[in-house]
Amino acid sequence: MKKEFTATVYLIDNQKVLLHYHQKLDKWLPPGGHMEKDESPAETARREVLEETGLEIDFYLQENISIHEANAISIERPYLCLLENIPPIGDIPAHQHIDFVYVGKPLDNQTPFSNCRWFNQEALSLLKPNIEIFQETLDVIDHLFEAVGSLCLK
Repeated sequence: MKKEFTATVYLIDNQKVLLHYHQKLDKWLPPGGHMEKDESPAETARREVLEETGLEIDFYLQENISIHEANAISIERPYLCLLENIPPIGDIPAHQHIDFVYVGKPLDNQTPFSNCRWFNQEALSLLKPNIEIFQETLDVIDHLFEAVGSLCLK
């Protein structure tokens, strides 16, 4: 099966997550999309967030070690990696996404696009799983609401 590389960012701030409404899928999703040629996963993540939300971000980091040498430098590590099964949509056959999932926070004093909304846990509980939002999206958000206090911003 064909595999494509993607990057996704869960934007967490004050126990809220920013999701955007994906019209093609008719679901609330974190911003993300396909990697372009010569782009790192973190560059894809930043670009997709800016394109889909209008926001510039910092990543929460969860590094084991950081390297800064002449021949090698650490890049932002994803918080999670997923293999996602994508069903056929129109002329596009079924395929898989290898998704590099990051956690971030918007820089101060920015307003997201109108197709975006901040959700707290109560608002998320009103969404119908697998109809308005994917169950795995809810699973990740639940985990992040508990874990974000232990993460550090870049």
